[in-house]
Amino acid sequence: MNGGRLRLAVIVGSTREGRFGPTAARWFLGRARQRRDMDVDVLDLAEDRLPAVLTADRPPEVEAVGRRLEAADAYVVVTAEYNHSFPASLKNAIDWFLTEWQAKPVGFVSYGGVAGGLRAVEQLRLVFAELHAVTVRDSVSFSNYPGLFDGAGDPVDPETCDGAAKIMLDQLAWWAGALREARARTPYGS
Repeated sequence: MNGGRLRLAVIVGSTREGRFGPTAARWFLGRARQRRDMDVDVLDLAEDRLPAVLTADRPPEVEAVGRRLEAADAYVVVTAEYNHSFPASLKNAIDWFLTEWQAKPVGFVSYGGVAGGLRAVEQLRLVFAELHAVTVRDSVSFSNYPGLFDGAGDPVDPETCDGAAKIMLDQLAWWAGALREARARTPYGS
């Protein structure tokens, strides 16, 4: 397990043309990669495309993503809010898998209009609870995000969002370590 380091999978959920997700993810990855207790893997659903029709047999691209999710100790979902919810591409990616999510923590980086993507996050909390994942309380949210980032894609007020990211990453690390130990002692069964 790489010296006890935790493996964090960051999932970029939007696949729309012109999406903001890669900008938010790039910023967040800069924070996550500074940690000494985590290795980071990035799954961008625009690149790691999964079939829209779920089948009993998993195609090779689904198997490849599944192995990466299974290897993770924790997840951060970077999500937009579209029509008061999260992207269909993200729901599709979540639904392809089951045991990969179980007994692991999930954090969120969201963006949108006035609500900053928080309505999408609240719905994702329900979905992940059904999959036996644990969502951490604190998240990072960007309301009216275009005005919060400069032309280079960096936050204009980095102190606030950096602080929120640290809190969430600390919570993820605690839960990821505790749940990894628990899974090692007693395999999780739903």
